Amino acid sequence: MDANTSTDIRLREGASIAQRLVMSAFAAAVALCFTPGLFTHDTLEIIISVVALLVGAGFVVGIMMAPAVVWIITANEILIGRQSPFGKLRTRVVGKDDITALQVPGSKRVKARFQLVFTLASGERLTSPPISDVTHVRDTVARIAAQFEVPNVEEPVNPLDASNPEMHLGEPLEAFSARDIRIVSLIAVALFALPYAYKLWRGWPPSHVDILLLPLGALAAFAVHRYANLLTGAFWIIRQGDIRVERLWGDGTPRADHIEGPDVKTITVERRGRSEDEHCIVTIRLRSGRRFRSPRIGSRIEARAVATEIVRRLGIAPENNKI
Repeated sequence: MDANTSTDIRLREGASIAQRLVMSAFAAAVALCFTPGLFTHDTLEIIISVVALLVGAGFVVGIMMAPAVVWIITANEILIGRQSPFGKLRTRVVGKDDITALQVPGSKRVKARFQLVFTLASGERLTSPPISDVTHVRDTVARIAAQFEVPNVEEPVNPLDASNPEMHLGEPLEAFSARDIRIVSLIAVALFALPYAYKLWRGWPPSHVDILLLPLGALAAFAVHRYANLLTGAFWIIRQGDIRVERLWGDGTPRADHIEGPDVKTITVERRGRSEDEHCIVTIRLRSGRRFRSPRIGSRIEARAVATEIVRRLGIAPENNKI
């Protein structure tokens, strides 16, 4: 969304060629893992291999042929452009008088991702690409509703909006119940003891590996009981002047760290996963050497918007800003 250099609002959706090639290569590699089954004499393995190759080819075609979409929202109309990698650009213009309603639903996969859903006089519903600046969703929606004179637009609930006194990243933490931890510990013990029990049931002598798995099962159960709550992640509360990072110790007791602007050595946006559309985070390194990784935010553009607001709220020096 280029709101700083133009009065128009631009929304884009669609992976770059490099991202498409990476995702296609991954899908093709997974599919090729099943090719040895084609050279066997087992009918079931041949069928599985053929299905896997067909599904992989479908993924590759779907990824490479997914269209790129651009919306340009002006004061009086919406210009929509849609183009496939090997197709022609298709355009559409939606006039101001054709719009009767506007909704802003959130994403089910990414909490702080919002799209505009316009209802036209004909009853057709048009869904926009995601709003890129997730820290100014309310201002963007209010501006669009005003210029198109759409009444009764419900204000979106956005935990990352810059108008909030506190911006929230992630979910409030809750320790696992003792019952759940006991169940998972027992499952761990049972899985490691299964080979040993199977050998005894069949009347076979257990091997050294089977015997070795028994204490490993006990260690796994102890690790689950001791450290399960460390997997609950972190909850960031971004305020004016500091960030409160809430986490849990292994026994479930809460802990909190505070990040202030003068303590920050660098702030960057990183990718934690295969896709830059879903798995980008903000990483803050302190002068003390400690490093804090935020909960998952979304695309690189969305993560940059959040990082920019963090820089503003904490007053991080320009030389430390690496976003």
